[in-house]
Amino acid sequence: MNTEHDMITTPVTADILRGFLDVEATAHGLLPHRLPARARRQIPDDQLAMAEAQPSGVRLVFRTRATTIELDTLPTKRVYRGFPAPADGVYDLLVDGRLAAQATVVGGNVRTITDMVTQSSELSEGPVGAARFTDLPTGDKDIEIWLPHTEITELIALRTNAPVEQRRDSGRRVWLHHGSSVSHGSNATHPTAIWPAMAAAQGGVELVNMGFGGSALLDPFTARAMRDAPADLISVKVGINVVNTDVMRLRAFTPAVHGFLDTIREGHPASPLLVVSPILCPVQEDTPGPLAPDFDGGTLRFKATGDPAERAAGRLTLNVIRDELARIVEKRATDDPNLHYLDGRDLYGERDYAEFPLPDEVHPDPAGHRRIGENFGRLAFGDGGPFGPKTG
Repeated sequence: MNTEHDMITTPVTADILRGFLDVEATAHGLLPHRLPARARRQIPDDQLAMAEAQPSGVRLVFRTRATTIELDTLPTKRVYRGFPAPADGVYDLLVDGRLAAQATVVGGNVRTITDMVTQSSELSEGPVGAARFTDLPTGDKDIEIWLPHTEITELIALRTNAPVEQRRDSGRRVWLHHGSSVSHGSNATHPTAIWPAMAAAQGGVELVNMGFGGSALLDPFTARAMRDAPADLISVKVGINVVNTDVMRLRAFTPAVHGFLDTIREGHPASPLLVVSPILCPVQEDTPGPLAPDFDGGTLRFKATGDPAERAAGRLTLNVIRDELARIVEKRATDDPNLHYLDGRDLYGERDYAEFPLPDEVHPDPAGHRRIGENFGRLAFGDGGPFGPKTG
């Protein structure tokens, strides 16, 4: 084996990436995307443009005997004006499927959000850095490096002290999941601790995570991207962003859901398709949006600003959306036996909230992510679940 001082550089190419839908060649290296170029050209706001470029669930996968691995990247970190900068994003390195090491990359670009409502921002450019992993086990092994789920990450160079080989096909089913910031991984402390990653590990599947912070809004271009993406299992977790952005009323929501599912079915006519309603979120259970930041007490929390009395006029709340999603799935399932519904409160409900409250009233803490992942693994991938052993 080469010594630590005799490193081999391997080009970072799409062949050793998983969990992405597209890659972009930049002036620095390779940028993974979770929406294809055609969809990105239709993105209407900076919120989704930033979210889809954050590599939640994206990982490098290869086989090697190396005991030292270095990954050069250019991260773009997000900070909010007036708030302390968050901790540097974490890179998780797995050896044969088990978390073995973690690293961070100091520096990089910084995008400062100047207005939380409009998401307007300013970019300051910074240097490339390196995530370095040492003292790894000897011998041949499968390596996965999961990228920080909330930092845009341009991949520059991979260096190892032994040759790198492409990992053979695992033969595992591909799970394509779409959701909101909770699925994206908000408040999770590292990339394999987001609930979809934990559920995927429990279910023994390959994750493609289309969880987009603030942007699970039934956009047609997202549905088309899911239609065209290879997948064996598909889930769509919708509702919370529709309520907290107050983008539509019930009259528009119902056909939008039908259209989203119709589009997915054009590319995946018989794949197990699971519709998941929102987890418990007390501030929006019966109060319409829009959601607004609340800085009282010195910490960020969110509050709903709508009038509950306007539900009669079609304003949406989480309970209204759950009832409608259940009705839609029940109606469609008469002609689509592979379509299923899961109430999000079965993933995180009142008992879970009492045990693991939502720190900002919207997003779960790390223990909440673990609970959601465990419950999804049991209900979706377990015996009798829509993604269970008898499916596919």
